[in-house]
Amino acid sequence: MTAGARRIGPRLAFVAAVVLIEGLALTGYGVFVIVELARLGITGPAPVSNPASVTLEIIIFLAMGIGLLVSAWGLWQGRRWARAPSVLAQILALVVGVPLVGAVGGVERTVGIVLSALAIVTVVVLLTPGMTRDLSGEDEDA
Repeated sequence: MTAGARRIGPRLAFVAAVVLIEGLALTGYGVFVIVELARLGITGPAPVSNPASVTLEIIIFLAMGIGLLVSAWGLWQGRRWARAPSVLAQILALVVGVPLVGAVGGVERTVGIVLSALAIVTVVVLLTPGMTRDLSGEDEDA
């Protein structure tokens, strides 16, 4: 290992991977909306399909996605600041996932169960004392 390099533990690797996947998904969806907008124009019901709404949707998804990508990088580097946005992202994932658990469609229900379970596990891991030690650099081999 080079000077200044840090060995990443399994907890940190797990949460960094989850946050990375969430960031990629949100960024990918923002790009998808841009592509569909260019391809088809604004479609759908008038209350949610106007230039201001679509622009806001794109900004929100891209900002959250890029923010999570930065947080995943921070977690991978063992930076303590990256925990707060990662916990917030899991809470938002629960806000989306829990209602999907009660959905009528099988795919929606499955997505809701997986998203909710993953968010719960991730937030628990992020808040454990072991994660605090990982992020503070304690218990490192000299």
